[in-house]
Amino acid sequence: MTPPDAPSNRWSDLDRPPLNTSALRRGLLRPGALWTSLDVVEETGSTNTDLAARASGSPLAEGAVLVAEVQNAGRGRLDRVWTAPPRSGLFLSVYLAPTDVPVERWGWLPLLTGVAAATGLARAAGVDVALKWPNDLLVTVDGVERKAGGILAERAGDGVVVGLGINVSLRADELPAPTAGSLALARAVSLDRETLLRGVLRSLEQWYGEWRAAGGDAAGSGLQAAYAAGCATLDRPVRAELPGDRSVVGRAVAVDGDGRLILATGDGLQQPVSAGDIVHLRGAAGGLV
Repeated sequence: MTPPDAPSNRWSDLDRPPLNTSALRRGLLRPGALWTSLDVVEETGSTNTDLAARASGSPLAEGAVLVAEVQNAGRGRLDRVWTAPPRSGLFLSVYLAPTDVPVERWGWLPLLTGVAAATGLARAAGVDVALKWPNDLLVTVDGVERKAGGILAERAGDGVVVGLGINVSLRADELPAPTAGSLALARAVSLDRETLLRGVLRSLEQWYGEWRAAGGDAAGSGLQAAYAAGCATLDRPVRAELPGDRSVVGRAVAVDGDGRLILATGDGLQQPVSAGDIVHLRGAAGGLV
């Protein structure tokens, strides 16, 4: 007999029901829509790894969506592990192939996904979600910013696999780190994962369509302005931890047309950051937020 707390038991936690694949397909897979297929698996290592393998092994139609009820090897940036109890969040990857957009503009896709997720969750969950450059989703729990989600984009086949993980119903004793949060702890008005997933994917379809129609022009599509408006990193002191064990401290003043974070440093220069870890600071030389 399967133990009642095993991940394979679909009803091991009645407060966290399984996703209804048929209902999600009816609501999202429409003629002319971006989303062309949607699969929900009970458990996997990483939806990004699985979908990237499908895209690399044979032609994959754009708009494929893969959702897992639980990931046992979920990854964030820098191969950090992302773990959560079964059915406590949204763990998904989508395949996008904007072949009519110059490849040098594809770097906006994770930022676009952040804007779409924040917009979709605001509507579906009634909770404010802020963006931490380049790919974190923040919520406020007891007056403190906490990470409730993350985004990971990887080239695969002729396109990009974009992974998204969002902590939905995690309780305080289930958080993977003291700096983590969840929609539940941020007092979201809805924790229904099907509602949230539909909201996020519909928002992503809208933002992606507008960005693609503008030829990937982040300014022309309104994406650059929307990202800046929702970015908690801007107008505050930060430390950028860069490749090669280097770091730069400065005030984040803008996100430029290439999606880079622009730092105003103490020597009066402006330094663009295209990759790295960003730490929010209380003061130019102060402690962590």
